[in-house]
Amino acid sequence: MTPISVYPAIDLKDGVCVRLRRGEMSEATVYAEDPAAQARAWQEAGFDWLHVVDLNGAFEGRSANAGAVSAILAAVSIPVQLGGGIRDMAGIERWLAGGVRRVILGSAAAKNPELVRQACRAFPGRIVVGIDARDGYVATEGWAETTSMRALDLALAFENAGVAAIVFTDISRDGMLAGLNLEQTEDLAWALTTPVIASGGVARVEDIAAVRARAEAGIEGVIVGRALYDGRISPEEALRAARG
Repeated sequence: MTPISVYPAIDLKDGVCVRLRRGEMSEATVYAEDPAAQARAWQEAGFDWLHVVDLNGAFEGRSANAGAVSAILAAVSIPVQLGGGIRDMAGIERWLAGGVRRVILGSAAAKNPELVRQACRAFPGRIVVGIDARDGYVATEGWAETTSMRALDLALAFENAGVAAIVFTDISRDGMLAGLNLEQTEDLAWALTTPVIASGGVARVEDIAAVRARAEAGIEGVIVGRALYDGRISPEEALRAARG
């Protein structure tokens, strides 16, 4: 089987590392007061990527945890992909110049698709589209708004844009340890040529193994958050399941 990547999630709220339940800011559990130290710990555990989200930024529409992100970038040498509150070329350029390997465009992709195309032309291989779905429909603004656009339609709109990957999150499962929505993720991956990263609900090492078993569909990785922080999955188990 093809190996996949595991992306430990570092979600930032008010400068600390948290996990939300179903994307609700009022249901945040603090897991690390020092995000940079947490980033180093994930690097030392053997992970080869970090998935960082500025939660305040996602709601406010502008980067709000820049200090914590910069500290993470200074603390690790593995690549970081960053999303949350990045809405224009200036923000994209600033973070890519500042050391972020890939920028994730979520709300901006749904509301300003030309920005994605422009960014892909300017920064080939460094733009990721984040698609957060509630009942199959795209949610934006930190998941506060649900649109009438289907997740698949949004993904297909960027098929020829040069997007490096699609991060697909089922909001109803995020932070709930209920298991991934593998059926919808796999359907999306088969419909695209763009690689898909699965997100939302990983609870057991078997969930990671199940993603790897579907790598042929075009799922190249999985984001893991609460299950790693809670110790339900150890880094060693996660990496073994992903790499074989």
